[in-house]
Amino acid sequence: MPATPAWPPQSTPRLFVEHRLARGPLRVEGAQAHYLATVMRMKPGDPVKLFDGESGEWLGVAASVGKRDLMLDVTDQLRTREHVPDLWLCAAPIKKGRIDWVAEKACELGVARLVPVLTRRTIVDRLNGERLRAHMIEAAEQCGRTAVPELAEPVKLTALLRDWPAGRALYFADETGGTPAAAAMRDGPPCAAILIGPEGGFDDAERDAIRAVPGATAITLGPRILRADTAAAAATALWMAARGDW
Repeated sequence: MPATPAWPPQSTPRLFVEHRLARGPLRVEGAQAHYLATVMRMKPGDPVKLFDGESGEWLGVAASVGKRDLMLDVTDQLRTREHVPDLWLCAAPIKKGRIDWVAEKACELGVARLVPVLTRRTIVDRLNGERLRAHMIEAAEQCGRTAVPELAEPVKLTALLRDWPAGRALYFADETGGTPAAAAMRDGPPCAAILIGPEGGFDDAERDAIRAVPGATAITLGPRILRADTAAAAATALWMAARGDW
């Protein structure tokens, strides 16, 4: 007797929606409708996996497919929302393309919140928040995530440190040296943040101000010089491993 095919199939497309999902009809318009109808060639009866970042993953079935919109029937919750480790990635903006990569990897690695931080040596002072969020959403769609990191507004380093929440550990990548990252993170609190500077690093005054924050720890990421985007991904991976998320 032949085996019953899995439903929905593993090849089912995934789509992020901005409003909270529930059973019932759902209209899809614009670029998402074009993607499903034209790129994925969806037909009535075809499935799509949906998630909203809050309520988990849901199954939608195409009821009608038009040139400009689709109607889906949201039928079942496939998964509840995943557990998200309480980690912020606070990173100085870097050049376009590289900061997009940081946003994408922050989502893939499980960061809860991405905070762009403006330092004295930051060379990028304008960010396209919509583009960064789009990169995180695309990463979540492709990687099966049911949560998307929060994207904070850019903040100056002085303001970030002034308002630092009590009890949240702050690990900052210090090019002048510090505790090996894996050792520093292993026994730290479950709520933490990683601070990565710009291409030129922190200046002396900034480094002193960071060290003065209660709970701040200077860390080193090894003997090699890392680019800012590589340092952000490496430090995040080390924290996830140290806290048992990997």
